[in-house]
Amino acid sequence: MSEPTTADPEHGASPHASRLPRSLTSDPEHRVTVSIISGLATWRMLDRDHPRLRLWAVPLFCAVLGLPSLLNPANRAYVPTEIVLTLAYTVPLLWRERRPGLVFAITTTASVLALPLNILNGADAARIVALYNMGRYGTHRRLALACTITAVQLIVWLTVFWGSGQLRHVKRPEIVTLLALLAVIACAGLAFTGRLAKAYIVALETEKDQQTRLAAASERTRISHEMHDILGHTLAVIIGLADGAAALARSRSEKSADALGLIGDSAREALAELRRLLIVADNSATQRDTASLSPQPTLRDLPALLHRVRTAGPTAELHADGDLELLSPGLQLTVYRIVQEALTNTLKHAAPDTTVSVSLHRNKESLHITIEDTGPSRASRSEQHGRHSGQGLPGMGHRAALYQGRVSAGPTPVGGWRVHTVLSTSRTLTSAVTESRT
Repeated sequence: MSEPTTADPEHGASPHASRLPRSLTSDPEHRVTVSIISGLATWRMLDRDHPRLRLWAVPLFCAVLGLPSLLNPANRAYVPTEIVLTLAYTVPLLWRERRPGLVFAITTTASVLALPLNILNGADAARIVALYNMGRYGTHRRLALACTITAVQLIVWLTVFWGSGQLRHVKRPEIVTLLALLAVIACAGLAFTGRLAKAYIVALETEKDQQTRLAAASERTRISHEMHDILGHTLAVIIGLADGAAALARSRSEKSADALGLIGDSAREALAELRRLLIVADNSATQRDTASLSPQPTLRDLPALLHRVRTAGPTAELHADGDLELLSPGLQLTVYRIVQEALTNTLKHAAPDTTVSVSLHRNKESLHITIEDTGPSRASRSEQHGRHSGQGLPGMGHRAALYQGRVSAGPTPVGGWRVHTVLSTSRTLTSAVTESRT
């Protein structure tokens, strides 16, 4: 058993990692990337569930940063101005995501107005928040303009407060200015990276959802084909048995009773097959009722299939040669369903007294399946093309295509119908198809 990766929620990883593509989560080299993406996704989900928490927390935090300046005894003469500046810095942040450009303009204006008053208010950290949101929600040009304005304003701000003596404790103002400029660039870069990460997460989630929908559609198609094969064949047998029972009831009541019993058995078998498919389609039901599942039919079930056909009226024969027991389970199921569909068409369209022959011949590279009835057809020659309608023949073609096979069908010279299928029996191919089904 392989070691669990960070994408395995059963081993303590973030459940959001399970929504990422398997090619990303299964690679150990991407563990750090997956952890970062999972953390961002967790934060995104928390923010989505509690949007007001972050909306109000950021302005309150900036307001708290402004309290030391507001409570400084040396600034008592400027308390009203300090309050106005704090409100000007923090209140607009409530609209920082919807109107990032306007919020940046207001906080920048408030900072410019504070310069002539020589007021150092910690709430001006709101400018960094406004710049960050310009990177997250503004255009690229607006972000570049905001960075330029912030850099110029920062240089002017340091120059003014250095000249007034409020920054006299700073020994290397040029280094501080450079670090501050780098911080501005880093803030813009972080905002832009957050935007890219969000877009990447959304793209990955969309891809995962699309893969899930495609898998569900494929599974629905497979189940519909299985239901068509099961119900179509069984109902055809039931119809044939009912017609035969009606005819026998007039002369041989004991045979009629046997036919009616077979009708009940066939209907119960179809109902059990239908329940099995629906249980498989429902994962929770599969866990509750696993014991009721029956194995998929194989070539060993062909005699029972032909027996049901015989009870419905036609004479059915099976001829098989070659080593058929070594065929893969998937290939045996395909053969069984193709034969079942062809016999269903015989019961639907051929006369009750027809003779149908099923031949299986395997050589080194292929398997030939031939189902031929002697007719005559119940419908006229012009209506005989009805055998091409519906899902039967296309379904056989889809099944044969899984094994690089082909299906041909058409009337015989004596008035019957013949279906011929060729399937590849290559070990590499059949094993690959079997693995894809599992």
